Amino acid sequence: MLTALHEGLLAQLPTSSEFSCAAVPFTGEPLPAVPQTSSESVAAVAAVGRAAQPGWAARPVRDRQAIAARFARLLVDHHDSLCDLMQWETGKARVHTAVEVQGVVATALHYAAHSTRYLGERRVRGAVPGLVSARVGYRPKGLVGVIAPWNYPLFLAVGDVIPALLAGNAVLSKADSQAPLTLLYARHLAIRAGAPEAVWQVVAGPGSRIGPALVAEVDYVSFTGSTATGREIARRCADRLIGASLELGGKNPMIVCADADLAAAVRGAVQAAFSNAGQMCIGIERIYVHESVFDRFVRELVTRTERLRIGAGYGYDVDMGSLTSRRQLEATEKHIADALAKGATAVTGGRARPDLGPLFHEPTVLTGVTAEMAVHAEETFGPVVSVYPVASEVEAVRRANEGEYGLSASVWTRDVRRGRRIAAQVVAGSVNVNDGYLSAIASLGAPMGGMRTSGTGRRHGREGIVRYTEPQTVTTQRVATAYPDRLRGPLLAAMNAGTRALLAVRHRA
Repeated sequence: MLTALHEGLLAQLPTSSEFSCAAVPFTGEPLPAVPQTSSESVAAVAAVGRAAQPGWAARPVRDRQAIAARFARLLVDHHDSLCDLMQWETGKARVHTAVEVQGVVATALHYAAHSTRYLGERRVRGAVPGLVSARVGYRPKGLVGVIAPWNYPLFLAVGDVIPALLAGNAVLSKADSQAPLTLLYARHLAIRAGAPEAVWQVVAGPGSRIGPALVAEVDYVSFTGSTATGREIARRCADRLIGASLELGGKNPMIVCADADLAAAVRGAVQAAFSNAGQMCIGIERIYVHESVFDRFVRELVTRTERLRIGAGYGYDVDMGSLTSRRQLEATEKHIADALAKGATAVTGGRARPDLGPLFHEPTVLTGVTAEMAVHAEETFGPVVSVYPVASEVEAVRRANEGEYGLSASVWTRDVRRGRRIAAQVVAGSVNVNDGYLSAIASLGAPMGGMRTSGTGRRHGREGIVRYTEPQTVTTQRVATAYPDRLRGPLLAAMNAGTRALLAVRHRA
């Protein structure tokens, strides 16, 4: 099925005489050859999208919402094909592809239901109540560029396209070289749902070559990826004075308090550390456990980690799949080797598993990690988590806030008020109390994004669609008069006296 499907999907890309092949993570066999878009072709494709955008924006919002709802239905109807493609291209376990499909379905339905409210024109207080009225509307940016990574080729790539289209923009997506077919299949379904082909187009090729060309053509960029690449995109956007939302790296902490439900915390830790083989920007890579429960927590974490079923299956009998690329396998091995050489202990895992496939690695739990080890502060993006004892809540928060990142965090305690208090002290765009990561990203009405070098801007919620618009203020004066010219003499004195009286009432203390 996959071989028969891919030819029609690749026909959506601009024609090219240059092709590139990635590898199937499960086996190392070549994936289909993908036409590589030239920089010149990027400009031509962008011109088509820009020409189609005004007509798309002129359609009633309810029409775009209906398309999003039909798209959600088609995603459900083609769930198995989408899961097959994602596994083929990325090596994920089936369960993680299924969650990804459901995440995009939920995103499409959320914005289909709420985009009118998020984008509706709103009335604000005018300069002179009764004389001046003011309204704020939201106009589409125009052409939005979406650059998403290989680790979540449906949720991150398509999830960011949906609100951009619903806001009235055209979209130019750059398909990741490892997983273009998943994105192209989603676009195929969106067109079947009624989206005009010209308003969502896809180009393919290495980011180093066509990324700059894409940024040069669009009016706004949505990027998910590394902090280093995010900085480069931000510089290019700054040169053009266009906006960008950037979700970047993370070294996300988890805090386990002495009163935590340890069984639940261990389950949450395994899910948050090893889902998608640890290749998850909001996954947990470091755990701070109160010293009174540290030994028990580690024992139970090891036991549960060793129960994970690892393999290359296309069914639901596998808990963790493969890493996606040789680069990620080597980064994982390098961090573990460095830590072990400097005195850390792998209490479980620690080895690659070539017997399962070329890119498999055991889920690994490290203790005794110290600051001179690379794994202490650098993002691994693999199935590795480090566990540290802490003496107090204060120490846990301090250590959780160490480093340059601030994307996601997790806090475990039976006292919900305490959990919220700790969360308020953690520097992270989202903090999950008694959950590893899923509850925040699944709360689609709430914004999701990073602090510090984990990025700028937010996806989801009102922020996730308004970012693709330009707020426009329109004021209307009921009586045409140049009232500033009249602010002199007695009138100006009366206004000043009124201001003083108002301030005196409001600030008597």
